[in-house]
Amino acid sequence: MAKLKNRRSFWLTLTSGFVALALVAGTALADELLGVLTKVDIDGKKLTVVEKDTDKEIEITVNDKTEYVTKKGAIPIDLEKVSKNIEKAKEKGLKGISVKVEHEKNVASKITPTPKKKAAN
Repeated sequence: MAKLKNRRSFWLTLTSGFVALALVAGTALADELLGVLTKVDIDGKKLTVVEKDTDKEIEITVNDKTEYVTKKGAIPIDLEKVSKNIEKAKEKGLKGISVKVEHEKNVASKITPTPKKKAAN
């Protein structure tokens, strides 16, 4: 009976380990993109981000699950509001809004604005 109990605990431990590994690997698959959000296609539910180091334009799709992080926390993305914020940034002489986009296969899961640090005087 003791041998059977040891086998069960071994298999339980082994199975738990594989499940934990799958969860960690699943969350690690999401890519991160740092850059400047320059365009919003509201009808097509797409954003254009200019990648930070390469200046390459990357098109990111958003869906109903895409979150936009604000000072108040993460909320569902409002493309019209984001578009207005980009226009305000351009009026100030910027290219757009600096962001960090977490995505998987160019479908955004979370978009976080990354304010630029002001240079010390």
